[in-house]
Amino acid sequence: MMAPPRSAFGASPPGGQRQRPGEAGSAALAWLSSRRSGVLFAGLGLLGAFSLAAAPLPLIEKARAGTQCVADPATMRRDHPRLLKHQRDDTVRGGIRGAKASLKACIACHASPVTASVAKAPTNFCVSCHSYAAVQIDCFECHSTQPAKLARRP
Repeated sequence: MMAPPRSAFGASPPGGQRQRPGEAGSAALAWLSSRRSGVLFAGLGLLGAFSLAAAPLPLIEKARAGTQCVADPATMRRDHPRLLKHQRDDTVRGGIRGAKASLKACIACHASPVTASVAKAPTNFCVSCHSYAAVQIDCFECHSTQPAKLARRP
């Protein structure tokens, strides 16, 4: 008697033990994974080369003269979302206002002298970096993009 034909897709081998796809020895999955990863890496390499060549560096407008930021630029670039979320939680849940890292203070220093905003034009402080990083800004769905003094003007 001949043994039944075996398949790499999980058919029962001799002895009745069934191998599940993805477990050690699955020839079909190994072949598919090797092909998929090669295509994926080639696609990511092409995408990375295109995005680096096509994306201009952000134009960051200078902060208002005579002001000091709450941290050095490298720290702010890396941690500003965490700082703002922490302050948001303190303000909303604890009623603590006027802390070191407040959105209102950021807007007061970084609003453009031309547009009087941090998010009105492509070169404004928040928009330029968030566009470059392809990150959506949702702060200004509720908050004003202008400093308090300028936002009151008609």
